[in-house]
Amino acid sequence: MKRYLFCLTTHIAGIVLLTACALLAFLHEMWFCSITAVLLTVGTSFSLYRIQMRQTSMIQRIVECMKRNDFSQTASPSFSDRAMQELTNDLSEVLKGIRNRMLDEEVKLQYYENLLDKVDTAVIVTDHQGRAEWMNKAARPLLGEHKQLPGQVLEALRKKQQVAHLTIQDLPMDLAIASSVIHLQGRERWIISLKNIHSALEHTEMEAWQKLIRVLTHEIMNSITPIISLAETLSERSRENPHDERTRTHIQKGLEVIHRRSKGLLEFVENYRKLTRIAPPVREQISVQAFFDDLRRLYPSPLFHFTAPSGLTFLADRIQMEQIFINLLKNASEACIHTPDASVEISAQPVREGISLVVSDNGEGMLPEVTERIFVPFFTTKPSGSGIGLSLCKQIITLHNGRIQVQSQPGKGSKFTIILPQNNLPS
Repeated sequence: MKRYLFCLTTHIAGIVLLTACALLAFLHEMWFCSITAVLLTVGTSFSLYRIQMRQTSMIQRIVECMKRNDFSQTASPSFSDRAMQELTNDLSEVLKGIRNRMLDEEVKLQYYENLLDKVDTAVIVTDHQGRAEWMNKAARPLLGEHKQLPGQVLEALRKKQQVAHLTIQDLPMDLAIASSVIHLQGRERWIISLKNIHSALEHTEMEAWQKLIRVLTHEIMNSITPIISLAETLSERSRENPHDERTRTHIQKGLEVIHRRSKGLLEFVENYRKLTRIAPPVREQISVQAFFDDLRRLYPSPLFHFTAPSGLTFLADRIQMEQIFINLLKNASEACIHTPDASVEISAQPVREGISLVVSDNGEGMLPEVTERIFVPFFTTKPSGSGIGLSLCKQIITLHNGRIQVQSQPGKGSKFTIILPQNNLPS
């Protein structure tokens, strides 16, 4: 391999010498020699140009690799000069350093993306107009394919509000908002976190009720035990003195009252215990069509109308889901008793989050203050109701990592919507 400096020097010297010869031959009218010298000068210049192009092509090859983010290449010298060898070695080291830094950045990027995908808080990076440039897994159900922040969230951000109220798939949702502004390459970007505080409040509410119920159960059971014991003692004494008719009559009536009240308290406590003893769901893939067929056999009345696309399935505990729908269908039929042309629609459809199961009726409906408290344990508007049916339904849905919502208007009926995620594994 030739040395670059030697080739460069010889070519320059040759060009100068041949130019001088051509000029001298021209002055002496030696036309053939003059033309020959000019041609040799052109050839030497072209050779010098090729030498420079070899150097340029090496640099261009490195630049093209950098454009393609291909840093696996190495620079090879065109000449054996020490200076050229050092230059190519430096270029190779630069490429290697860039490659290593890019690999490190790629590892960090994958690490942070996987980490952010595991959190249940939606994290979104947007421009100043709310167009999403990146989002984690938790944010995709909120934005879907639109990649545009909802108007309510944008308005809350501009007004510096901490909570945004919006409706997704006809269901209300409360989102806690936190944001920060960064500048990347001279452009403003928002890093926004959205937390569904509605579901968090539901979990907190359920835990609070469970704690309260455990305390009440303990206290009430402690009160019931001596009452039952006293009733048994009085009953025995009344049997020991059967000749005192008046005393025996009064004691017997008192015992009946105590016993009746004790049984009522026991039933009351048992209702409490039902709310705290819900077994963890045993999930299985359930065919919606088969599930609706079983419900249709339980409720063969023409009042109920079932609709669902074929082949649709969902993951849940079948027994617990049947318990939910038995409660909902019973309540719907009772709400339609005084309604002419009464109808209860039970439907299912796939949604972005998983599956939506809806029970709607055209019955008497509920007032807003009733709707707000409909899932509170022991709240009921029925004279003979226990007030635990819908509370049980909500707890079961929460254990499935889903949610249940109710929409109702007096005189226009009620609509219960259950949203279950497709993979509702324990969180």
